[in-house]
Amino acid sequence: MQHVLVYSDSLSWGIIPTTRNRLPFDQRWPGVMEIALNVKGNHVRVIEDCLNGRRTVWDDPFKPGRNGLTGLAQRIEIHSPLDLVVLMLGTNDFQSMHQHNAWQSSQGIAALVSAIRFAPIEPTMPIPRILVVAPPAIQTPKGPIAPKFEGGERKCIGLADAYKQVSAELDCDFFDAGSVVTSSKVDGVHLDLDQHLVLGQAISDVVKPLLAESGR
Repeated sequence: MQHVLVYSDSLSWGIIPTTRNRLPFDQRWPGVMEIALNVKGNHVRVIEDCLNGRRTVWDDPFKPGRNGLTGLAQRIEIHSPLDLVVLMLGTNDFQSMHQHNAWQSSQGIAALVSAIRFAPIEPTMPIPRILVVAPPAIQTPKGPIAPKFEGGERKCIGLADAYKQVSAELDCDFFDAGSVVTSSKVDGVHLDLDQHLVLGQAISDVVKPLLAESGR
């Protein structure tokens, strides 16, 4: 069996826009991906490590534990052996209390890649391949989260290009989620159910050959 770790935020946790509820596993994109890969003949387990509000490398001034860099190396150690880590973070870097831009968020991704590659795993365990996924662009935030993400649609401009560049520099695989889905029509930030289904299928197509190349 091959193991894929999805390290992400509420877009992958499966929050239902304007609620605090969660989509079931087979409807949120990591679950859709696992099911699709197994249907296609892989023997894959997807491990979800998706925390609402997680940034790439910054703290949330109001909620502890949202810095994606903190404890990442230990998570890699815990879940090893891993064939692939899927990093899909960045949306929360553009919350209203931050003034980050796309380049800064891409440098956050670079720090996460380094933490994964230098994690203190057992010497017989493989260093996992890394797929960087750029989340879809924030649209005009709506509903209860609008104040939290005010201005995010401006600050996130160029994120996919910045992630693509840093992925090439670090020899990571890359996928632009915005090429197949858009952020929620309901709140402008998260993913609606239909977008989870589309994204899970699309990423399964990207991941399948990567797992084949891993050789395990």
